[in-house]
Amino acid sequence: MKKPDGNDQNRIEIDRERCKGCAVCIVACPNDCIEMSSEINRMGYQFARFAGRKCLACGLCFYSCPEFGAITVHRKSSKKG
Repeated sequence: MKKPDGNDQNRIEIDRERCKGCAVCIVACPNDCIEMSSEINRMGYQFARFAGRKCLACGLCFYSCPEFGAITVHRKSSKKG
């Protein structure tokens, strides 16, 4: 049996160095999957991060983000096996 490696779930990646902490993605997410980190990036911004729960991979965060390339959406694999 294959052990789950985190790639079998819907998830997003947020590039902490591109994020400017505007929180538009947090407001756009229908399942509250994104939260604000307490850390800051190299530019001095508090950045958003994936909270790791119930992601639909709907892409609303991706499309609402004004910073191109800051968010990548990963949909779970539909392959069985």
